[in-house]
Amino acid sequence: MTATLADVAARARVSPATVSRVLNGNYPVAAATRERVLRAVDELDYVLNGPASSLAAATSDLVGILVNDIADPFFGIMAGAAQSEIGGGPGAREKLAVVCNTGGSPERELTYLTLLQRQRAAAVILTGGALEDPGHAAAVAAKLGRLAEAGSRIVLCGRPPLTHSGTGTEAGPVAATLTFDNRGGSRRLTEHLLGLGHRRIGYVAGPEERTTTRHRVEGHLAALADARVAPGPLVHGSYDRRSGYDATLELLRLDPSLTAVVTANDTVALGACAALRDRGLSVPGDVSVAGFDDLPFSTDAVPALTTVRLPLYEAGARAGRLAMGKEPVPPGGIATVHGELMVRGSTGPARA
Repeated sequence: MTATLADVAARARVSPATVSRVLNGNYPVAAATRERVLRAVDELDYVLNGPASSLAAATSDLVGILVNDIADPFFGIMAGAAQSEIGGGPGAREKLAVVCNTGGSPERELTYLTLLQRQRAAAVILTGGALEDPGHAAAVAAKLGRLAEAGSRIVLCGRPPLTHSGTGTEAGPVAATLTFDNRGGSRRLTEHLLGLGHRRIGYVAGPEERTTTRHRVEGHLAALADARVAPGPLVHGSYDRRSGYDATLELLRLDPSLTAVVTANDTVALGACAALRDRGLSVPGDVSVAGFDDLPFSTDAVPALTTVRLPLYEAGARAGRLAMGKEPVPPGGIATVHGELMVRGSTGPARA
């Protein structure tokens, strides 16, 4: 049976008028109430009205780009590049790209996907690593499946492929996926440090619940295992400078003899360098530091950061072309984007 506005109101425990206000966006509604209504709308798969139902398979001129943090250059570069490819082109209708900043919140991610479904988005691009939570992964896959069924193109940029909950099989044609080779890049970075004689290597990792974190840690540990070197201390934190600073101090507390620190990304690496300087240690004379991503400031740091360059702009632009149908979906729906080791002044031979 088709859900009605009254059904949504009952499920969300609000009045039908409140449901209308949330869906029309023409009246202020408390954030918690709005979230509850949108959740009920999604659970019931409610379509606004009869005419809207007849348009359910049509798409608008809207393209949604989901990012964790637009202030982070990692996401800003990809979003900007994708937006540069989102347009009508000669003889085609123009598209409006909207950047949706989730702040890393799984609830906000699901809410934005619901809103984009209601707006019949022409395409949706999800950037960055995914949350490692089976329930959330299943919810995201279900929402993207409904978007795809309604005619939206789905592109994952910097994310692992979607999987069906509990099966481990790829989700097939629902999404075109550009996945970063985080394991391979991290492995090469650690191999570089091992080649310089480092055997006491600490690691500042990102948030434990993110796929990017796990894959980069796995690459690091694989390189150590191949060289038969015992892993050094590992501390998790956020993908920001403050986290790099605090985590590096903790690494030094756990093992004052460290000769190298590998970090989750370049921003974290800046914090690590600051913490080492504040402890009277030089980079790389006393401790080498390595980052990841090769963000624009990496070459301007003093010393310049050894890092893994991910082609963020190129990947974002390709995601935009895939979203607009300007480029064919890669074979099997998945393309792996490899990084390049960039050796600079922040790493050097291990001290004796």
